[in-house]
Amino acid sequence: MTRPSTARSVPSRLRAPRLAPLLWALAQGAGAQVVISQVYGGNGNTWASDYVELFNRGSTAVDVSGWSVQYASATGTGAFAANGVTALAGTLAPGRYLLVKLATSTTGTALPAADASGSLNLSGSNGKVVLANTANGLACNGGSISCAAYAAQVVDLVGYGTANWAEGTAAPAASATSALLRAGNGCTDSGNNAADFSTGTPAPRNSLTAAAPCSGNEGGGGSVVTPLALTIPAIQGGSGASAYAGRLVRTEGVVTRLTNAGYFIQALVGDGDDATSDGLYVYTATAPTVAVGQLLRVTGTVTEFGSTPTGTVTELTSPSATLLGSGYSIAPTPLRLPLAGGLERVEGMLISLAGPLTVNQNYFQARYGQLTLSAGGRLETPTNRHRPGPQAQALAADNAARRIVLDDGSSLQNVQPTPFTGPTGALRGGDTVTGPIVGVVDWGPSTASATGIGDWRILPLDIGGLGYAITHPRPTTAPAAVGNVKLASFNVLNYFTTFTNGVTASGASGQTCVSGQSASASCRGASNAAEFERQQAKIVAAITAIDADAMGLMEIQNDTVSAQNLVAALNARAGAGTWAVAPGAAAGVFGSDAIKTTVIYKPARLSPVGASGVDGDGVHNRPPLAQTFALANGRRFTLVVNHFKSKGSCPATGDADAAGNTDSGDGQGCWNALRTAQAQRLRTWAAGLQAASGSADVVLLGDFNAYAQEDPIAALTGNGWVDPTPRFEAFGYSYVFDGAAGRLDHAIVSAAAAAKVGSLAHWHINADESLAHDYNLEFKQPACATCAPDPYAATVYRSSDHDPVVLGLNLYDAYLTASGASFAGTAGDDLITIGAGRRAVAGGAGRDQFALTADAAGGLTLADFTPGSDLLNLRAVLQALRVSAADPLASGHVACRASGTDAVISVDPDAAGPAAARSLALLKNVGCGSLGRGSFLF
Repeated sequence: MTRPSTARSVPSRLRAPRLAPLLWALAQGAGAQVVISQVYGGNGNTWASDYVELFNRGSTAVDVSGWSVQYASATGTGAFAANGVTALAGTLAPGRYLLVKLATSTTGTALPAADASGSLNLSGSNGKVVLANTANGLACNGGSISCAAYAAQVVDLVGYGTANWAEGTAAPAASATSALLRAGNGCTDSGNNAADFSTGTPAPRNSLTAAAPCSGNEGGGGSVVTPLALTIPAIQGGSGASAYAGRLVRTEGVVTRLTNAGYFIQALVGDGDDATSDGLYVYTATAPTVAVGQLLRVTGTVTEFGSTPTGTVTELTSPSATLLGSGYSIAPTPLRLPLAGGLERVEGMLISLAGPLTVNQNYFQARYGQLTLSAGGRLETPTNRHRPGPQAQALAADNAARRIVLDDGSSLQNVQPTPFTGPTGALRGGDTVTGPIVGVVDWGPSTASATGIGDWRILPLDIGGLGYAITHPRPTTAPAAVGNVKLASFNVLNYFTTFTNGVTASGASGQTCVSGQSASASCRGASNAAEFERQQAKIVAAITAIDADAMGLMEIQNDTVSAQNLVAALNARAGAGTWAVAPGAAAGVFGSDAIKTTVIYKPARLSPVGASGVDGDGVHNRPPLAQTFALANGRRFTLVVNHFKSKGSCPATGDADAAGNTDSGDGQGCWNALRTAQAQRLRTWAAGLQAASGSADVVLLGDFNAYAQEDPIAALTGNGWVDPTPRFEAFGYSYVFDGAAGRLDHAIVSAAAAAKVGSLAHWHINADESLAHDYNLEFKQPACATCAPDPYAATVYRSSDHDPVVLGLNLYDAYLTASGASFAGTAGDDLITIGAGRRAVAGGAGRDQFALTADAAGGLTLADFTPGSDLLNLRAVLQALRVSAADPLASGHVACRASGTDAVISVDPDAAGPAAARSLALLKNVGCGSLGRGSFLF
């Protein structure tokens, strides 16, 4: 099977059956099957990281899921639990090593790819390391606090140097440049640390290191085992895991596909049972020497690879093979998703998967060669559509049944060329792989975590022969706003002017983002000035294109510089004074996080009423920020920018704040109770803002880190606040995660403002884009010579990982319907509805919207239309003609032609087709060149 990279924190070679762990019995000096084989605590010297190496010295695989590595000082009074634990996952095959990476320094050589990682900081000379069969910290230290009560949980113990607890006598003291090495390559275990360990040059081994089986019967057996002759369907069986896991078997099959670390075989003649798979993966650890079409007799150990909550895949490990013949072929089994009974029954088999298949997630495409696909259209995050409960669970099950990962069949990272690129480069979410895809079915983690969800995969035989269709092209223009106020929300993905190398945008060095922490630990954005320039160019392009009157920003550095820096860059492009940071708190430092929210606005369009302020209630880690604005017509509204607690970094079960905040499995993730409390507090604070501002019109914008039907949003919409998105978008989304799309970014309005919302749209410039298009320089040429070329461009696309939200508000002075042959609006901002008939209309002063009804058929003259200020609303006309083009100007459904010094606007129901165009409106003293997409509402 394709091995996920260890850089994704996924164990690359932990495998085998779910066997009960052997208990450590210190009193008897019994040798454990899985032992600690190396200990190194000199991070920053020979190696950059501390590490503990584990080894399976037995003859059967051992499941280490739920185990942990723990550490205590040599003679201190603190318990192992006080230092935290480093969790393990997966299974460890006989004669194989498992490398646990611990505390890391900025100097020293990087370790080989680790199979597990944590932050334990080992002493280089004296200490105690425990391998435990529990993920809970041991409330003992073996010295001042006896560990007798925990003996059954200690699989192995190494005390070294002056340690006051060890197996037998403590091993010798190590140093910054030496490690403790178990004798016999890890096989020796006499129950005496002093006898079993010596100091030597650190030589970390991981799960990819060649197997080193022990001889004799050493804590797990080394006796010769006769392989059991079985067919591939018999090995696979009719359930998720093989009944022969851990057994040495011999089977026969035809090679159907190679990977860089193994190959797939399939029975030449299956067993005719649809419930059992005819295919199997053979893991070789290195590039296989077999060829497609060869018939092989393979001997190996049956292993269940994987440790994610959603399953494992059956494979053979430590294989040997005998060639029986060549020139064989296997006919692919045709199927389509969803498949009754699931894909387990075709695991490892060659199939022909019917298309079309929609691209849902491309986050791992450039680096890991993966695209998440689905049959039947895009996948929606269940709690974006339904309240947590049975309906959401049903949608989650439906998503899983329709989903499959297209995988390049390699564990290599950042390959050149990037696989699965369409005719215009990296595919966007919503684009299509036309199918059919002929390939082998595999399974494995589909996130950056070994404990995340797993997915079925298809490894195509011919990557270059796949077909693609651009069915969700990039939007070329920002959404127009229906109304005389345009607002937007934008998570700018860590816009920091202090870089992770400690340098600032102004050229200062040795800086940090959080006092007492290093820049590399506390600064979250660009690594250096070169990356920052690229990041800034994209953010400026996006904000400029949105062209809002006011915008709420999230994830901007919590200082007094970064927001002003961004505004300066915007004004360098748009003109001095175009943009400003809201006065008051928006320009300052608030909250305890390294990031904050802020508000920027256009002084020519809006006037702040007082200074911006924040809610100092302790429930907020990133306090909401509010600013009241007044239009030129005197109308007021309050903008509140929010960034609720994220779903990650879950609390431990015993933590004081764990109640309601651990992941309950209902789809809402971690910290749901805290986000809900933040929403409840927001309601109270917003009510006070309404009273203080003198206006009931309030807009709550931001990244709420909650999907549309989750508890925090319900705490608002169930208490008088209104989510207008469903009025304008059937499937609103701003973020893609775990292969599904949903909206974390919202615009929630007060009841008084609800009827005034004229438009709302999520601008899909980020969530659907490949990660490769972002500003980062790593994993691209020229920083990585073997990687694919850098596709970066200073455009709006992948300027962040969240899509912006664009909202239009109708805060007009007058709402009028034109009548008679001549009609005049007021001196303020007017929304004038215009029906059929010949008439001349003058809007008067102010920013006016001229909305044509569905029966408008021409004969309209607009006497004082002002481009850049007024809007011509053709939505009803186009809907009546069934024109659905995203940009009717670009498609030719709406056109402008000059008539002397005037502009004539016409509509054509079939663009270049045979139907005749008809003139709708004459705009007096307006040139077509002054009219753009922003002059119309479609």
